[in-house]
Amino acid sequence: MYYFSELYRRKVETEGGYYVGRLVDIVFLQEDTPKITRILVQNGQKNILSIPLSAVRKINHEITINKSFNFSPALPNEITIAKHLLDKQIIDLIGNKIVRVNDVLIQNNPFFYVSGIDISLRGIARRLGVCFIPDFLNNFFKLNLALKLLSWGDIQNLELATGFVKLRKREEKLSRLRTEDLADYLEKTNIKNAGKFLKSFDDKKAAEIIADLNLNYQSALFMDFKPETASKFLSLIDPDEAVDVLYALPFKRREQIISLLSEEKRQELEYLMSFTTTPVGNLMTSQYLAVSSNQTAKDVIGKIKRDTVDYSFLAAIYVLNDEKQLVGVFSPHELLLQNPETPVFKFMIQNPIVAHLSTPVEIIVKKLLKYRISSIPIVGKNKKMLGIVTIDDISDFVLNHVGWL
Repeated sequence: MYYFSELYRRKVETEGGYYVGRLVDIVFLQEDTPKITRILVQNGQKNILSIPLSAVRKINHEITINKSFNFSPALPNEITIAKHLLDKQIIDLIGNKIVRVNDVLIQNNPFFYVSGIDISLRGIARRLGVCFIPDFLNNFFKLNLALKLLSWGDIQNLELATGFVKLRKREEKLSRLRTEDLADYLEKTNIKNAGKFLKSFDDKKAAEIIADLNLNYQSALFMDFKPETASKFLSLIDPDEAVDVLYALPFKRREQIISLLSEEKRQELEYLMSFTTTPVGNLMTSQYLAVSSNQTAKDVIGKIKRDTVDYSFLAAIYVLNDEKQLVGVFSPHELLLQNPETPVFKFMIQNPIVAHLSTPVEIIVKKLLKYRISSIPIVGKNKKMLGIVTIDDISDFVLNHVGWL
């Protein structure tokens, strides 16, 4: 048994003692049994020599090969340890986290093959030549720094050449990972592979992951989706985010996807798109809950259960009069403190903080922070609600202005 870190940079020479170079990578077949086919050796002129494994005679302090060896051409379905596997990230479904490949295990029974990966601190220590450090930390600080190996049979190599791998076993635990982590991971692979990956989830979970991707990746993904798939996911993400995605697409593609949406969803998105000529309109979402001032606390709770199942944000409930004008606001917490038969007008806050389409985004940020509210309603000249801007909607704006993006 060998670790790749033990073989890396090891001297390679012929049986007669002629110096060939040093091993810099190992080539193997991307199959269920990943048989090693070649070693890559860098000579004194920095050239890479491809030497078939059949030429290797011994592996001791040096790697000894035949006196007369032939260079080996690349074969289909071959990848390498150092370039395609080492230091790549892997989704550890058992531990519900993303880990890194720190070293690679090689077996020789009955032939040389990749048998597993090391994801522990010991793998890093081995590569740095400080193998004593994990034992020192274990002995003196009682830290659990055990060796952690994953068998090759447990790895699902969806596209190993781009470092996109996960465990085969217990795939249902994939849904327990945070969507932000999954999105970060997904952005490291290509679009075709992302589509395969998203099929591991139900539509709702997949939509949450898509919503956490950056806009450039989102638009590329929606360009690659079939129109029916694109419209399905577009209807599941927040309306304001859906509008951002639509505007990132070419006009023909955008119209094609919109045409496949339900009438209700199409009207909602077209409504939001009509306001995107202003900075505030571009941030605004129509996903908010409004009730009548005469409804009771019990009525409102029922409405929340019926109408907000797909909401990602509900920090406030807005109160409208008979002319659909904004007259009040209250929080879900305040609602739960009321007697079920208490009408809304008795506990709502009158004259809520508002903004307009012409309000500068900087002013909206100041209002959200000054009054410690999580969302602010946007009203027209007739005091009718147009939508809301949430603290989440303006987060990118804030980060841009403090230089974090």
